[in-house]
Amino acid sequence: QMCEKLTVCPNSVEMLLHNNLNLPKVTEEDGDFLTFLSFQDKCLRKISSGLYTFQTYLKYVQETFISKNQNVESLSYSIEHLARTIRQMVINPEEVIIPDAATQESLHTKLKSTTAWTEKITVHLILRDFTSFMEKTVRAVRYLKNTRSFSV
Repeated sequence: QMCEKLTVCPNSVEMLLHNNLNLPKVTEEDGDFLTFLSFQDKCLRKISSGLYTFQTYLKYVQETFISKNQNVESLSYSIEHLARTIRQMVINPEEVIIPDAATQESLHTKLKSTTAWTEKITVHLILRDFTSFMEKTVRAVRYLKNTRSFSV
């Protein structure tokens, strides 16, 4: 939908040059999925923190990218619910990093100060990295569901 509406080509080299967004990621250091059992609490903290951080980015996407079906709005609600659920699974939920209002406002202001062309690229990068983050989140939760007794 973005490629058609905003003419943003996913393979564009220019897009990669502008990726200074510092979006949350789940990395090998957070516990790869082969040795996940020993890193599961750390990984869950990282996932929950990342989901909370993505809320600000998704708010920007919601304001910037008009969708007929209000997909981003419903996605934001679902992500907030998932972040809370995963946070409850962490041994010490207080260790989950939730950006404070000042941090969120600062990031939101920085995102809104982009040009129209950069805005399109920024939305694309946010959605691309969010998709990657969610793919890893799904794998981690699926692994936990199969190795631990809990329900998500």
